[in-house]
Amino acid sequence: MVEKRVCWGLLSTARINERLIPAIRASERSELLGVASRSKERAQAYAKQWDIPHAYGTYQQMLADPAINVIYLSLPNYLHTEWAVKCAEAGKHVLCEKPLAITTEEVARMAQVAEGNGIIIQEAAMMRFHPQTRYLRKLVANRAIGDIRLIRGVFAFTLENPGDIRLDMNMGGGSLWDLGSYCVSFARTVLQAEPVEVSAYQVCGDSGVDLSFSAQMQFPTGTLVHFFSSFQSFPHIEADFLGTEGRIYADIPWVNHIGASANVQVMRSGNVEGMSTFSDSMEGRTTDTKTYANINAYQCEVDSMVENVLDGTEPVVSLADSWKNVAAIVALHESARTGKPAKPAT
Repeated sequence: MVEKRVCWGLLSTARINERLIPAIRASERSELLGVASRSKERAQAYAKQWDIPHAYGTYQQMLADPAINVIYLSLPNYLHTEWAVKCAEAGKHVLCEKPLAITTEEVARMAQVAEGNGIIIQEAAMMRFHPQTRYLRKLVANRAIGDIRLIRGVFAFTLENPGDIRLDMNMGGGSLWDLGSYCVSFARTVLQAEPVEVSAYQVCGDSGVDLSFSAQMQFPTGTLVHFFSSFQSFPHIEADFLGTEGRIYADIPWVNHIGASANVQVMRSGNVEGMSTFSDSMEGRTTDTKTYANINAYQCEVDSMVENVLDGTEPVVSLADSWKNVAAIVALHESARTGKPAKPAT
């Protein structure tokens, strides 16, 4: 009896594929069969470079191949909906690079087509699949540091290529859609709640796309979330939580560094007699560290998608979840544009 397998096709030759190709090949029940580009020559060159069996000169040709049953969609943001819908209509499951879409209407369209065709469409926000994210959510749920008052995050680097599609507003570019989307998804996930109001400020380039974005989100729990995303700063990533009884610090919250370990530090208050009037003494405080040694979040993402398709498990990132993430980001853009607070659609 032949074991069921997920046979992958890469829809586009985007650079992000380089993170997925090794993960697909390391997945026991996966096989990478093909890559599609807008030209036969480009597809063939890419297939040769990465030792992929089949090259397709159009996206439709790959969708017509019955041997392929899952598509990794890594096109520019503004094309996600069009091709995710076409994949679903062709009977292909879809792992779509984040952000899933750039309007809530687009996510709703994907959900309608996915349900109608019995297909999985899932957003590839890789940090959502990493066990560290589940651990942080558990810490918050169990009130490891009491009530969360503040979550703060930074995701920034310098984007020097002027022709990069992430600098094109018409393609769904900008630091918020690219980097800030992780921060928004992360906060919503660990809090298991949705922001009720957001406010934001942006620094835009000549094309109008946001190069730096500073935002605050208010949650019904009373938690405030502040994050900064940027294409114009020294590379930096971090996230920390400030609670009524302690602090949590994550040094690699949303970037996948193969070969590096991610660490979560949990600092708690000590119960010390004679503590100062302002409770600012460092005496008696404890720090526990949990280390995730070289876990590839892209591997977690691929393996999870394989289980969804072959074993019928529930997707880690549901379409309803992605809809809410897009709603929050759209509201953040509105606030930055108008200079006023905005409420995400519900």
